Amino acid sequence: MVRQPSINAQNRPPLTIERIIEAALAIVDGQGLGRLTMRRLGDALQVEAMAIYHHLPRGKEQLLDGLVAHVAVAPAAPADGADWRDALRRWAVAYRERLLEHAGVLPLLVTRRNPAALASTAASLRELMHRGGVPDDAAAVAAHTLLAFVIGHVALEVRGTGDDGATTAAAAGPDGPVDWQARFTTALDQIMAAVAP
Repeated sequence: MVRQPSINAQNRPPLTIERIIEAALAIVDGQGLGRLTMRRLGDALQVEAMAIYHHLPRGKEQLLDGLVAHVAVAPAAPADGADWRDALRRWAVAYRERLLEHAGVLPLLVTRRNPAALASTAASLRELMHRGGVPDDAAAVAAHTLLAFVIGHVALEVRGTGDDGATTAAAAGPDGPVDWQARFTTALDQIMAAVAP
């Protein structure tokens, strides 16, 4: 069935890659990754699904790569006179929140090949540490460790938390539900203490 042009089509913003990715992210955040189809995305954008291919010639593969990049690329802000460790800590806290907000994209982040998505983020962490006096080799290892920690922690946190936010029985420890925030903060403190110039 061919969709008839909407009366509001002239008032609709132009179709762009950014708009497509945002609409796809809204579907994944609201309904889950399994519900993301090109047809459903076209409906959300009020266009025929084929119109999306004009912007994403590789189709869904390119769309999924775009989702990974949109969520994973989050460079650390420069310290700007503040302690570089505080800047790294702020980045880690903000990145955890970003990944939790878009938890539906997390399986793509840990399984898809899109090295550029994480490379720019890791490079910003290395640069921040380098400016703080950490030698290049140590900064590269520490950046990888910090990035892997945040992504891994969020993956465990999402897996151990139900849809209603309650900790699942499998993730609860002998002392009751896991305090994911406290666990994250404690582990982050330990990692930061190990990064020394």
